[in-house]
Amino acid sequence: HIQALTAGVSRRAVLQRGLVPVRLSDFADAPDPDGGLLAYREISGALGTTSWYLRLLRDEGAVATRLAYLLGTSRYVARLLQRTPEALQLLADDDELRPRDPAEVLAAMRESAARQGEDASAVAVVRGVRRQELLRTAFADLLGMLDVTQTCAAISATVAATLDSALQVALRSVCAERGLATLGIGFAVIAMGRLGGEEAGYGSDADVLFVYEGFDGEAETDADADGHADADAGHARLAQEVAERLRALLAAPTSSDPPMVVDADLRPEGRNGPLVRSLASYRQYYERWSEPWEAQALLRARFVAGDPELGRRFTELIDPIRYPPAGLNPAALVEIRRIKGRVDSERLPRGADPNTHTKLGRGGLADIEWTVQLLQLQHAGALPQLRTTGTLQALHAAAAAELITTEQEHTLETAWRSATALRNAVRLVRDKPEDQLPHQGAALVGVGRAAGYPPGFDPGQVLDDYRRAARRARAVVEQVFYGVSPA
Repeated sequence: HIQALTAGVSRRAVLQRGLVPVRLSDFADAPDPDGGLLAYREISGALGTTSWYLRLLRDEGAVATRLAYLLGTSRYVARLLQRTPEALQLLADDDELRPRDPAEVLAAMRESAARQGEDASAVAVVRGVRRQELLRTAFADLLGMLDVTQTCAAISATVAATLDSALQVALRSVCAERGLATLGIGFAVIAMGRLGGEEAGYGSDADVLFVYEGFDGEAETDADADGHADADAGHARLAQEVAERLRALLAAPTSSDPPMVVDADLRPEGRNGPLVRSLASYRQYYERWSEPWEAQALLRARFVAGDPELGRRFTELIDPIRYPPAGLNPAALVEIRRIKGRVDSERLPRGADPNTHTKLGRGGLADIEWTVQLLQLQHAGALPQLRTTGTLQALHAAAAAELITTEQEHTLETAWRSATALRNAVRLVRDKPEDQLPHQGAALVGVGRAAGYPPGFDPGQVLDDYRRAARRARAVVEQVFYGVSPA
């Protein structure tokens, strides 16, 4: 790699001969020196003839040092930078590394897409803006400029803007195919899961529900006990086409950006239910057949794209379900605890360490989030301050209402922040969505550095700190979620 960078008499080779010796020292201090050097060679090959690139590295020492650290720490950043090397210029200005206003990102995506004639081209530029924003967030995250909640909020805003912009392309495409000036229905995308809570990580899917309603005043209702909306087949077909087009456009394989999976499995009846439902169909389903776990899932539902009025009406529809006025009845409490017990015993992957699995392990994200959500189901009907989609916001509200102690609040928040930060760090380092912390080696060192530990730290400290936080959180979960009295 060194020879490829420095061989020859070109101006590029001459400049690299001055740059590489200094950079080698930076790479040597990184968790993955060889991977960083390889990525540097590939980016230099892509940008070597670009006038600003070597000048930036030569004249801005901080940029070169930052680049070496980022490439030697994060495979995720290295891969995205190879696809968008011009994003390197962000490293020259701290202000450019701060998350952009979500409205600004959305406007940039929509304007870029509107200039494209083909659907695939329009979504490609949207995904290009998404790639740039994910890099901006990853840069700032790895350089210690964002805390974990700011990181998750920035990723969530980028995903929401991507969904909204791609939806506009899908609507335009379906109208063009059918020869319509307008679609004639309202269509909204409701965020669920971590996206709904504005807690999306680098590896999170976009969990959503799709809802539609006709503009002609005709009521769409369930026509059978299975809850399948069919009173207005034309509207249903249009909505189905839009949802399928949106998912297909974002899932189209490319070599230049990470996949964007739009997951609708949290819809009524799951994968066996219709992909899209009318507002009336949702109402009828939730009134007749809603299960406790569905009310729990709706705690994170929020409108993110499409018709805002329809999104508002959907939110009004589900509020009495997710915030039951009378709280949680004993049968529902037993059912939620039973389901959580099955999650604990069946969902943890074979061979995973329950002490260091950040999602499903003891004291991990699932434990903490189910506990907070149980408090919401029990008390949000009477306490409006608990009506939030964010885990930490709900946790703080529960403590303020004295549903839990200040010590319990601090314990759960500390564990949630630790698990979320380390989960993001694993994705940054390995470029794979994994929930299990590595137990040793360069991967653990990389995860620790990506999570904010200083150079030269003891890698075992990462595991010790996480296990301690998770163990304390599990004790609180036993008390609050399962109702076990402390010993």
